[in-house]
Amino acid sequence: MSDVSIPPKVLEIADGIKTMRIRGAGKIGRAAAEALKIAAEEYNGPRDSSLFKKYIGRVADILISTRPTAVSLPNAVMFVLSSLRDQYGFDEARSAIVGAANRFIEESLNAVKKISEMGAKRIKENSIILTHCHSSVAVNTITEAYRQGKVVKVYSTETRPFYQGRITTTQLLNNGVPVVQIPDSAVRYVMNDVDYVVIGADTIASNGAVINKIGTSQVALAAKEARVRVYVVAESYKFSPITLVGELVPIEFRDPSEVVPEEWLKQHPGVKVLNPSFDVTPPEYIDAIVTEVGVIPPQSAILVLMERLGWALEKIKQGLSISTIRFEDLLE
Repeated sequence: MSDVSIPPKVLEIADGIKTMRIRGAGKIGRAAAEALKIAAEEYNGPRDSSLFKKYIGRVADILISTRPTAVSLPNAVMFVLSSLRDQYGFDEARSAIVGAANRFIEESLNAVKKISEMGAKRIKENSIILTHCHSSVAVNTITEAYRQGKVVKVYSTETRPFYQGRITTTQLLNNGVPVVQIPDSAVRYVMNDVDYVVIGADTIASNGAVINKIGTSQVALAAKEARVRVYVVAESYKFSPITLVGELVPIEFRDPSEVVPEEWLKQHPGVKVLNPSFDVTPPEYIDAIVTEVGVIPPQSAILVLMERLGWALEKIKQGLSISTIRFEDLLE
């Protein structure tokens, strides 16, 4: 089985996710589905269903290992893999993977459109919005509200250390939306001018807590103090099934050189640098979560999990934790 090579494009996608060339939970999920589709279509091993499934499991393990926090990644992988059946022959198994990957990508893109329309309805006329980091669905929601004549200005944080907020600013400007770029530390300074905070999510826990780019919890805290409404716009596949059984969402820590130059680190060898990629925003700081299935209070997150991710819950009931599972061994 080790002789069956993984297509270079699949490894390129995995590396893109790991190195953050592919950013944003939605894009990560769709990229993972696309990688599994490519792996299935370009499989060059024996036409044996058990060997093919083991190969797909190996690809799944590589993809899931790239980023530990964004739940869209394992949810996308498990969505695609859940299409496999024990009785499937080779052709059926390959078709199932390709079909499920296409469905995930299509449903993900449709979800963004639905959320944008619902989210824009929550925005009143002549509003100023603040957003943090980069989220495709947040950009689309703000753009839709602007096209409806409701948005007069957007504050977009830079979002250190990777400056994903500059991507948001560029996309909003390209959509004609008036944007003011601010440093992360200016959030509280501008908050009294803001009417709504609109942010995306990397993961949503069963209790409604939102795991998103580092700094999000500080934005939400400043908003709560200023009595500004906080809307989280997120697809249902960003809800985390493992949190239902008490597992914690792992917070990714990245290389210190992303925060300070390597040369500076060498000059100050005694300095420790902490570089967490995400933080947790408590549900009481969030006014509503806008999903493709409706607008819900954070406390109703568990209902979305039960309805939309039942297939994943069944896997968890069988003791198959995302954090410990090896699909290569499982899919034999």
